[in-house]
Amino acid sequence: MDVGEQRAGDFHVERDIMDEICLDKVARRRLHPTKPTLKRQLKDTFRCPLAKLKRSVLSFLPVLSWLPNYSVRDNVLGDVISGISVGIMHLPQGMAYALLASVPPVYGLYTSFYPVLVYFIFGTSRHISIGTFAVISIMIGSVTEKLAPDSHFPSLNETNCTGDVDVAARDAYRVQIAASTTVLCGLLQILMGMLRFGFVVTYLSEPLVRGYMTGAAAHVVISQLKYIFGIDPARFSGPLSQVYLLIDICRRLPDTNIGVLVVSLVALVVLIVVKELNNYYKKKLPLPIPIELIVIIAATLISYYGDLNSQYNVAVVGEIPRGLKPPSVPDVSLWGSVIGDAFAVAIVGYAITISLGKTFGIKHSYKVDSNQELMALGLCNTTGGFFQCYAVTSSLSRSLIQESTGGKTQVAGVISSVIVLITVLQLGPLFEELPKAVLACVVFVNLKGMFRQLLDIPALWKSNKVDLLVWLVTLVCTILLNLDLGLAVSVGFSMLTVIFRSQRPTYSILGQVPGTELYLDTDIYMEVKQIPGVVIFRSSTTIYYTNAELYLDALQEKSGIDIEKLLTKKKKMDSIQKRKDKKDKKKASMEAKKQKHLNRHLQNIIGSPEADVEKASQDLRRNQLAITDRATNGQVNWAFEQQGNECDPHSKICCHGDNVPSTGAEGAMRKSSSHNTHTIILDLSTASFVDTVTVKILRKIFRDFKELGMGVYLAGCQGCVVDQLSRAGFFCESIPKSCLFATIHDAVLHSLQFQGASDIYECTLDMGSTTKL
Repeated sequence: MDVGEQRAGDFHVERDIMDEICLDKVARRRLHPTKPTLKRQLKDTFRCPLAKLKRSVLSFLPVLSWLPNYSVRDNVLGDVISGISVGIMHLPQGMAYALLASVPPVYGLYTSFYPVLVYFIFGTSRHISIGTFAVISIMIGSVTEKLAPDSHFPSLNETNCTGDVDVAARDAYRVQIAASTTVLCGLLQILMGMLRFGFVVTYLSEPLVRGYMTGAAAHVVISQLKYIFGIDPARFSGPLSQVYLLIDICRRLPDTNIGVLVVSLVALVVLIVVKELNNYYKKKLPLPIPIELIVIIAATLISYYGDLNSQYNVAVVGEIPRGLKPPSVPDVSLWGSVIGDAFAVAIVGYAITISLGKTFGIKHSYKVDSNQELMALGLCNTTGGFFQCYAVTSSLSRSLIQESTGGKTQVAGVISSVIVLITVLQLGPLFEELPKAVLACVVFVNLKGMFRQLLDIPALWKSNKVDLLVWLVTLVCTILLNLDLGLAVSVGFSMLTVIFRSQRPTYSILGQVPGTELYLDTDIYMEVKQIPGVVIFRSSTTIYYTNAELYLDALQEKSGIDIEKLLTKKKKMDSIQKRKDKKDKKKASMEAKKQKHLNRHLQNIIGSPEADVEKASQDLRRNQLAITDRATNGQVNWAFEQQGNECDPHSKICCHGDNVPSTGAEGAMRKSSSHNTHTIILDLSTASFVDTVTVKILRKIFRDFKELGMGVYLAGCQGCVVDQLSRAGFFCESIPKSCLFATIHDAVLHSLQFQGASDIYECTLDMGSTTKL
């Protein structure tokens, strides 16, 4: 079945061949940019009408745009149920993740309260649950343990100490470090939001984020093993610290506390079984069973009545103060030590929040503002830091619960924070006998989703091996180099893959789909026909300084034209031709002198009449003209003699782009090329910009190919690329703007008309004054 039989309808266009000059006239190119002048922009900026002020206020305080229109009848039931469900999850996760941050469990509850209220006012996502999260908690924990190790707090007395460590002083300083880091993290996020830097998260590709989160989950697991086995391993910092820690844990396994291990195993079994039942019956259950809260309450009662702490040495949470703490100013002197970690937390936290927020926004058809989310998250961290909270982000598990249980707005977050507040004010001391091993088990079970990301490996192997490499490198670097340095190395490696891919684009030679104006890759499509004498070359990516030389090399390789070799050969042939011309001219001059001397000698000897002398002079002039004709314009005549009428009027290679007949050397060069090419068309439709190196390469291509007698044209340039070429002084007398064409088809038609090749290439192209597509 041919193309005509496959198409659903006819497609017919008749127009003139368009080069860039004609296109500017027909489309009426603007002489002045439409962008407002700087004066106009400043005037609009400082002019503040009521409507603009209202938009600014609503943009900064999104709660004012939706809360007045809140529908109690439609939303309140779903928000209340969702808020209670999420609030119940906040309690165990807040206390458990606080252990990851190396701060007392009650600070996890604070972190589940203050930031949620702030996000209610400033956030734009209706379904994400702001609060504690394992990855961010472990990042904060790495900072607190690095700056406040146990060795810095020797025991002073035995009333508030365990072993040889002053736990109270250590925890107080760690809380101070976590709060200072959180405030600095929030300020960085606010600054980036004000500068409209919400786009920076785009540099964290999805494979990088998922690999990083999986690596952070490995950190979480290793850090909680000591609670599962009831051992006290040494603390390590710096690269390979997790490897050393895991080795030390394995070495201390014989010292495992059996009571702690039994509590851990029972808690793990119950949590895993009930969570699987929740997942299996999630369509039948109105609400998932709050198994984490049930296990925590049960474990607390068993620990209290069984006296597990004193009888079996099972570590418990300890004192949980009732009530909220007053705000305090963070220790600014710590910022110099934690700025790198704060920036990493800011970027990772924002990446998790915006990716989750946009996922729910697309699902429920509402807009999530990237920059406002950055501002909201920054305000959550800044405000929370003043109330001894540590850094927050959105939680995948809680957000899914909030969305699946019918939550419609951020009101669900407020209700969840009320649940946390009641616990902090009244119920906190009831959890003082809760075993830490149970909190570690809660953390373990909630990491299931992160470790399911290991399934990305086979999927990425099938779809994109470069993304798989980014995923694996990120995972390995995060585990071996710790979270801060691992993130930096991973981002650097990801950027290198982008550079590598831009330096190794796909280059292709295009051919025409018979009967159409379409041009496709000849290596991919079997039915496309390469137009004789015309090389159409395309790169799959923008040409710039890193791949410009590769572009030129690929053009020579794909077209089969070795420019350097042919130019060298041409220079050699031109040199031979010049020597031959010089020799012929010298020989002709000698023959003329000899003939003149002979005629004079004959005239003197014979004494011919005047008529005979005139006849002899005419013969002499004829001989001189014949000799001179061979001496002058030697290249053209030599080419005719040597190449056998190379410039036959019907030949498709007798002229080059400047409409000047080919010399003998140029004809020989073109005859030596594998395709008898007379035209090179560069498809620049994929280029989004050109730099100075690209301009130089394009100039070199025009100069070298034209020196070989070939025409060079550009096709498909975007308007911005044409403007950049003009500003760079690319167009000149030797490279007129008329060498640019709107489409490949225009360039092909112009080339074939210019070369007079319509009688050689019989195709469906109209070779008249119009194109019929």
